[in-house]
This record gives sequence, C-alpha cells and structure tokens, in this order.
Amino acid sequence: MRIPCPHCGERAAEEFSYLGDASVRRPAPDAGIDAFVDYAYRRDNPAGALAEYWYHAGGCRSWLVVTRDTSDHRILGAVDARGAQR
Repeated sequence: MRIPCPHCGERAAEEFSYLGDASVRRPAPDAGIDAFVDYAYRRDNPAGALAEYWYHAGGCRSWLVVTRDTSDHRILGAVDARGAQR
C-alpha cells in the first residue's frame, strides 16, 4: 500500500503509523462513563471510504488524514491533519 504524503510525495505504508478513525470525537471531560465506553469500544466498522489518522514517522513526522477504502485498502487521498475538515 502506498500513501501520498502531501509533504513528501507517495511513500510506502511502512513509513507510517496508523492511529484510527478520524471522524470520532473524544467526549467532553464531564461526559458520563457511557459516552467514554462508546468512544473507546462501540464503533461502526463500515465498508467503504473512511477518513483515518496516519503519522508519517519515517518521513516528515506530520499527522495526516488519509481517506482509505476499507473494502480493498485503496488510498483515495491524504491531507495534512492540521488543515483537514472533519
């Protein structure tokens, strides 16, 4: 799998570390325990395009939001996480 880093160009996935779904929002500190359980454990596992956080550890050391098709691992695009609209 190759990831198009917006800073370094296309690179092998081995240069990156995967964090997870970029659409999930951490609950407020005063949210109840159920909100944190939902955040940490109760998530959908959709097939299709999904925005994910990836860290370019072997390159520019930037966080990216990579859009990946979970059904075939095809990379649809990548942007710097600082400017990403979620």
